[in-house]
Amino acid sequence: MNFAEFHFLRPWWLLALLPAALFLILLVRHRQGRGNWSDVCDAELLPFILQDKPLQASRGPLFGAGFAALLTIIALAGPTWQRLPGPVFRNDAALVIALDLSKSMDAADIKPSRIGKARYKIADLLKQRKDGQTALLVYGGDAFTVTPLTNDTATIDSQLSALTTDIMPSPGSNTSAALNAAVALLRQAGLVKGHILLVTDGVDSDVAEQAEHWLGDYRLSVLAMGTPEGAPIQLQGAGFLKDSNGAIVVAKLDEAALNTLAQHGRGIYQPVTANDADVENLGRLFNSAETGNENLDSNLLLQQWDEKGPWLLLLVLPWAALQFRKGLLLALLCLLPLPKNSYALDWQSLWQTPDQRAKQAFEQQQYQQAAEQFDNPDWRAAAQYKAGKFQEAAETLKNTQSAEGHYNRGNALAQAGQLQEAVQAYQQALQLDPKHQDAKYNKELVEKKLKEQEQQQENQQQDQQKQDKQDSSEQQQKQQQQQDGKPDQADKDAQPEQKPQDQQKADAKQDAEQNKAKEDQQSEAEAKQQAEPQPPKQEPTDQEQAAQATEKNETERANEQLLKRIPDEPTGLLKRKFKYQYGQRNRANPTGPAW
Repeated sequence: MNFAEFHFLRPWWLLALLPAALFLILLVRHRQGRGNWSDVCDAELLPFILQDKPLQASRGPLFGAGFAALLTIIALAGPTWQRLPGPVFRNDAALVIALDLSKSMDAADIKPSRIGKARYKIADLLKQRKDGQTALLVYGGDAFTVTPLTNDTATIDSQLSALTTDIMPSPGSNTSAALNAAVALLRQAGLVKGHILLVTDGVDSDVAEQAEHWLGDYRLSVLAMGTPEGAPIQLQGAGFLKDSNGAIVVAKLDEAALNTLAQHGRGIYQPVTANDADVENLGRLFNSAETGNENLDSNLLLQQWDEKGPWLLLLVLPWAALQFRKGLLLALLCLLPLPKNSYALDWQSLWQTPDQRAKQAFEQQQYQQAAEQFDNPDWRAAAQYKAGKFQEAAETLKNTQSAEGHYNRGNALAQAGQLQEAVQAYQQALQLDPKHQDAKYNKELVEKKLKEQEQQQENQQQDQQKQDKQDSSEQQQKQQQQQDGKPDQADKDAQPEQKPQDQQKADAKQDAEQNKAKEDQQSEAEAKQQAEPQPPKQEPTDQEQAAQATEKNETERANEQLLKRIPDEPTGLLKRKFKYQYGQRNRANPTGPAW
């Protein structure tokens, strides 16, 4: 508490002390005065009208009113003695986080694993980002962008759970590709200065020497994941990762190489810790002003003061509560505005907007409720999509003007079975953003399925035409044979061959016995059937409905197969996206270790 800086933020309010003092003096004189009765009464009557000793009026209310007025005026003047410093300029420093997704990050020397711990640390860093843009990229044998530079850290945080080592299309740990990709993101945004954070457990030996040349004015820091003792790499199925000689690979933290890389990058080397010390150290660096502005002059700080005046009003409240009278309350009621229409209002409505409440319902997987509450059409469409209302989601996004909106509308149309309209939506997204890889991939996927449907329909038509033609030819042939009076080939095949007379008699006797046995069995079956109660016959409409229920339209089955192939969860989507991008780059196969 520095009273040397004590001052009033609004000192002109102190002038109100003069009229307040004058009002109190007049009030005291009015109470102390006995009135000018000598002007209207005779002197002989005054002893009988006035008391010899005037009553002593209580001065407590006057002192209370004066003290309350003094505190109120001082509070309005804004007393303060403590300054809250803040930088004049906003920190526009950008941060690109490069996460290593090589197989060595599955080692469990840090619980739950290196990659699991890395996701937690990145989430904590995002919570500390006060301002500035942030991007996230991942790398293995090659580097891929998960989220470009953005101010929305919640978008990056939502992608962290999908980042696993098995989504990378090529093995390895290509640090040079990651640094080049990070520098490219910063340069594309037109940023002269920025930070790059490498979250990894090792780098190549030659990367540190070239890093300073690649980075330029950007600074590189390292968050080291792992321990020098290391641990084996757990495979998803069972067992541990082995090298070409059959020995179990033990992934160890390369502290020396990582420390050297951070020094060449003019950043800091931070080993991962069990507490938040590592995140706090990195956060102080990333959230500070740009290099050259760390030692700001105190005169360049905003004049933000911690005002103490409102606390003085707490002392006035008890006195004010005792001064209420019926007349004063009536006056206050008269000053109230006219009543307005009342609306239903719950407790949450006082603190959250409809979009905030809808987002909370969305996070709780109450998608139908969220869709009804969202005002933002993009969020409402996302909730409708999650709720299975694909047609409604497409209808919500029909007036969208963004590439992402058309892409989401295409997904909803594809899920609704409207493949041709989905292709048109993807095409509109690509017109607005030709580099939208997801829209391009899904468009090619839907177009391929449309061709398959067309081919299936053509094959069905050809098969139907062949069947009709064959039936027609057989009918014509049968009619021609009946007209000529000649048995057809089937009748010829059914005629028995000629046998000797004795053999014919034996066969005739055997046939007669077999026919008699069949007749006896049939009679017994009919008698038994008549003795038992017969079930009611099914109506033709039920049979038709059962037949319709068992038969599936070929188009619907084709749509179901297509929808199963369209990615609907982040991990699979990122895996397909990275695989597609890796194939487009035509990179050479990595020559280093697979971990």
